[in-house]
Amino acid sequence: MSLKNEIIKSYKQKAKEIKKHNKHYFIDDHPKITDAKFDELKKEFLKLESEHGFLKELNLSKNLVGFSPTNKFKKIKHIKPMLSLANAFNSEDMKSFIKKINNYLNINNSNLDLFAEPKIDGISATLIYEDGILTRGLSRGDGLVGEDILENLKTINSIPKNIQKKTPPKLLEIRCEIFIGKKDFLKLKDKFANPRNAAGGSLRQKNPLETSKIPLKYFAYGFGAVEPMIFKTQADFLNKISKWKFNINPLSKIIRNLKEVEIEHNKINQIRSSLDYDIDGIVYKVNDLNLQKRLGNTSNSPRWAIAYKFSAEKASTRIKDIVIQVGRTGAITPVAKVEPVTVGGVVVSNATLHNEDEIKRKDIRVGDSIIIQRAGDVIPQVVSVDKSKRNENSKKYIFPKKCLCGAETKKELSKTTNKLDAVRRCIKGYDCKFIAKEKLKHIVSKEAFNIDGLGKKVIEQFWHLNFIKKPSDIFNLNYDKIKKLEGWGDLSINNLKKAIEKSKVISLDRFIFSIGIRHIGQENAKILADFFNSIEEFKKLFDSKIKKKILYNLVDLDGIGETQIQSIDNFFSNATNVNIIKDLINKLNIKNYIIKNNKGKFSNKKLMFTGGFKNISRSEAKAIAENNGGKVLGSISKKLDFLVVGESKPTKKKIEQAKQLNIRIILEKEWNEILNS
Repeated sequence: MSLKNEIIKSYKQKAKEIKKHNKHYFIDDHPKITDAKFDELKKEFLKLESEHGFLKELNLSKNLVGFSPTNKFKKIKHIKPMLSLANAFNSEDMKSFIKKINNYLNINNSNLDLFAEPKIDGISATLIYEDGILTRGLSRGDGLVGEDILENLKTINSIPKNIQKKTPPKLLEIRCEIFIGKKDFLKLKDKFANPRNAAGGSLRQKNPLETSKIPLKYFAYGFGAVEPMIFKTQADFLNKISKWKFNINPLSKIIRNLKEVEIEHNKINQIRSSLDYDIDGIVYKVNDLNLQKRLGNTSNSPRWAIAYKFSAEKASTRIKDIVIQVGRTGAITPVAKVEPVTVGGVVVSNATLHNEDEIKRKDIRVGDSIIIQRAGDVIPQVVSVDKSKRNENSKKYIFPKKCLCGAETKKELSKTTNKLDAVRRCIKGYDCKFIAKEKLKHIVSKEAFNIDGLGKKVIEQFWHLNFIKKPSDIFNLNYDKIKKLEGWGDLSINNLKKAIEKSKVISLDRFIFSIGIRHIGQENAKILADFFNSIEEFKKLFDSKIKKKILYNLVDLDGIGETQIQSIDNFFSNATNVNIIKDLINKLNIKNYIIKNNKGKFSNKKLMFTGGFKNISRSEAKAIAENNGGKVLGSISKKLDFLVVGESKPTKKKIEQAKQLNIRIILEKEWNEILNS
């Protein structure tokens, strides 16, 4: 064996040892060696890495902090989902955020009251008080289901165990961010990668006595369920709970326009390094809670809040290679393999190059010295090329015209812009093994089947071992073979079995989203699920003769356009796609789509809108109709029950068509009367 191979073998062995002892420490809470011996093992590992640069290419050190969570805590569904926030990265993004709010509410207020709060880089949790007594405490989890970490949260002395108020709300859910101060973290830095990691690891201790040894802190920032609602604004909420002894961030304040947004953003950015806690931006929320309620949420985030991240951190490095990746929709994405560099506390070795046009525009080549940036959780990207350092023998990068599977790629013509897309795509669907693998990663994701223990890395591993090649294989896994793999014991296998078994029961909208039809996101999937209602109706898309009629009817749906219909047609015109989805359906119990409100004022009625409304936008009017059990269509047909006509510039042709088809016309005044009745 060569000296280099011996070094690699020793390096891998030490990584394996560290990982094993991390498990004993973080998961089993039963360390097998002293802290001093563990520190010595880590020093030896890092010394090898620093002395032999080629070891860094194995990328083993990034997985050696802490240990991935297990199912050791009871899972509990959140009363209200803990959604993530949309991000803004510059003043234009903030301008767009305010514009969207104005459009949705049909107002024109450039001085809209926003409440600004520093965005703590910690761990989200929710505290639930019943009649003033703390009864539950949950981690964020996947936003829908969290883990019961109440006993660990109780170790944070500054969290009130009961609310000191004569008549507290019957139900009060306080959302908060748990963190460790920078000074306190200095005492723990040998055990954890960063303060956020330390806070997360501490909250996941099985023994609350161990958690109590960690100096955890918190800031309350929001609420979930409140009965009865006693707050009028975000400022009012924080002011009241502060009097009830909850900790709130002293830097929070009301902001009234874009100019003030930028002033506040720059001010906090300048002092962030002096704060005793990590922040990565400022969260701006519509202050008025009634407006928050009207704005509501999208599938992933509230419309009334946004995280304005601080400026992207940059670093210099060199491109070692440019490789091609194939996404689940067939998108061919170029990625720069760069010399590892630390950007914003994270070691980066890859940077996205976006597409063929971007490479041409910036003239990016292998060997170039570049500046990369990483903003928030966004994948690092190449900002610029330092051409003064370019080798004179450098050659332009020629973008491949073929997919990694060997098939020809093409740029599609956009029906909305009538221009060619910037992205090249492989159009073979599941017939392309690279697309098939990415589709599997999408299917197991939390927004789709949400299978714990079957993440992207495991899919990669099982794919290469031929355990999983198509979605239905997930439900036919050979656990005896898995048991022979490193890191898979009885507990992890039983947890995986349970997660897979649980995922067999899925709602129709999640199923439609999960199968990965291009242009069909979560919102589109809900619209389609409402249209089909059952998997039996959805399966009719498999029949080419019936499919044509179905696609014709989809034109009526508000929110489903020509692009989506063409994409559905393409997907189900592929025999391999159809056979794979058929096999998957046979393994599942797919529940009918449940209409939100079948007792509303427009229950089981189909509506269409034309013209602008006086006090609300058409988007809000549609949301009100749907929340009242109605289905909004996008065109006039015999199926329509009501045409709702706003006062401002309604389409006369639509009104005439409605009259000819004897469809009931509701004017804006009558619409308001129905809602207020």
